[in-house]
Formats: sequence, C-alpha cells, structure tokens
Amino acid sequence: MKREFVVGSIQASQDGSPYVYVTFNDPKDYKQDRNMNPFGPNVAAFTSPEDLMKNLPKMMSGMSGMFGGMSDNPVIKFSMREYQDLGIKVGDKVTLEVQKIESSGV
Repeated sequence: MKREFVVGSIQASQDGSPYVYVTFNDPKDYKQDRNMNPFGPNVAAFTSPEDLMKNLPKMMSGMSGMFGGMSDNPVIKFSMREYQDLGIKVGDKVTLEVQKIESSGV
C-alpha cells in the first residue's frame, strides 16, 4: 500500500532520547497555519487572571494532545540520523509505503 501524506508536525522526544516523532496528515485535511502560536498549538494565550481561570478547564482538556494524545494521523519515530538523512520539514509532501513481509515460519 502506498499513500501520500503531508508532514504535519515534528517533535523531539519528551524524555530527551535522540529520537524525533513525525506526524503525517492527509493532504485533503492539512491546513498550514500561517498564524501559528510561537509557543505551540496547544498553548493558550490569555490577557488576565480571570481569563485564565475561566478557560482553565478547556485548556486542561486540550493537554492530552500535548503528550501524544490519540490521533487518526500516523506518527513515526525516527532516530536523529534518519531524520537528518530524510531532510523533511513541516509542510513537505511525502509518500509512505507499507509492505507485508512474507515469512516461511522457522
């Protein structure tokens, strides 16, 4: 099976290990956000402490996405070497191919 995707996000491993997680989005669903929050998509902005308290439950419910929450988009873990060799960045179109390897059963 071969399928085309768009690189949606690239994140370093949370535990400091030398890996990168790349999220791939369906090209039909991908919308590049030109006004992206510099602190990341899951960081909310607020203008007053009242604003913060009012939106706190909403912000807390959105935190699952910050820690690898469930998603329909494929995520692949690459070593730093593999990532550098690929030379991909957010917004690049890529093709992923999945093949089943037939084994003779030892």
